[in-house]
Amino acid sequence: MVRAIKWVDEIVEGAPYVTTLETLDKYNCDFCVHGEVKRAGRYRECKRTQGVSTTDLVGRMLLMTKAHHSNMVSFPPYIGHVDFLEMVYKQADKPYVIVGLHFDQEVNRYKRKNYPIMNIHERTLSVLACRYVSEVVIGAPYAVGKDLLDHFKVDLVCHGKTEVFPDKDGADPYAEPRRRGIFRTIDSGNNLTTDDIVQRIIENRLQFEARNQKKEAKEMAVIEAMKRREHQQQEVLQDEATAH
Repeated sequence: MVRAIKWVDEIVEGAPYVTTLETLDKYNCDFCVHGEVKRAGRYRECKRTQGVSTTDLVGRMLLMTKAHHSNMVSFPPYIGHVDFLEMVYKQADKPYVIVGLHFDQEVNRYKRKNYPIMNIHERTLSVLACRYVSEVVIGAPYAVGKDLLDHFKVDLVCHGKTEVFPDKDGADPYAEPRRRGIFRTIDSGNNLTTDDIVQRIIENRLQFEARNQKKEAKEMAVIEAMKRREHQQQEVLQDEATAH
């Protein structure tokens, strides 16, 4: 995911949690934007985009509501999208990849549930950050028609292996590109979908809750045992007092 961001030149996998001067020198870094290197004057602070929250996105998946369509925060596209865009990018010698993004209401029309998880603003920022993308059409029409193809002088229209949902009138949204012979189905080689990610998060949440329930049950058992022991000690003391 990070490697696909157009502002990233190199990735260090398994980097140490604490950023030392030795680490900077090892990878020929002039400065870092996080870590304990301030004293050496090799620290830069980069402000985050206001409103960014991974927790918020996870919450949307768990709550399965559509209220988030009016929010504005950013999160990168998942790796399945990146692999698809990379494959599209490789279709030409001098690629200029234009990505059409549908408005939230349009996505929800054909995907249902609480999709899209990310609203149009988030999706725009995310896709623009991808190194394989040259331009984004915000609120692109669902059907790729003559006007759109001619305006952008499109040579090739690509779709992944995912299902092609029909337009509102039941028509094929790619009818015009197919007629022109410029439609191509691209296999990214990655079967990961948004549903897979949502299910993964839900399963992790359920496992987390199950662990907490077991932990809580053990704690309650200990507390009850302590209460019984205390009650028994009080009864013994009362019996001894009565005997005297």
